[in-house]
Amino acid sequence: MKRVGILSDTHGYLHPYLFTFFKECDELWHAGDWGNMETIEKLEAFKSVRGVWGNIDDRSVRMYYPEVNRFEVEGLEVCMLHIGGYPGSYSRIFKQQLQLRVPDIMVCGHSHILKVMKDPKNGLMHFNPGAAGNKGFHQVCTAIRLRIDNKKMFDMEVWEHQRNKDATL
Repeated sequence: MKRVGILSDTHGYLHPYLFTFFKECDELWHAGDWGNMETIEKLEAFKSVRGVWGNIDDRSVRMYYPEVNRFEVEGLEVCMLHIGGYPGSYSRIFKQQLQLRVPDIMVCGHSHILKVMKDPKNGLMHFNPGAAGNKGFHQVCTAIRLRIDNKKMFDMEVWEHQRNKDATL
């Protein structure tokens, strides 16, 4: 069994309570717009991290992480990219990934809007954790954690706090 934390769009800022929220996670998935290498280094010092680069990330982040990251966890195939769209309105790049092979889980960021939904056409689970950082139009920062065991996802929880304000779990 794996306990996974999912976040995106940190834009160079990691709220201190994210470390508490992700404390019991085995690994973290970051769907791009890191903001800088320092953010990567802080997360990697804390947990094992899988990631992709986002549209605001500079050359150093793009050299470190791929644009698309496909991997398997507990028998489920994951496809992560920054700009992925959502069921019924996928990005060109994710449509190309679907042609290669339909994953069980799709993780993306970019929109700063938390969205978790089943894609009825392709049968995959779509996760967009929203934005965990303080830059952008969003008013509430969000992240997700869940458990994956033997091809099953369960116990999903959402963390949120008002942007630029103190918060508790």
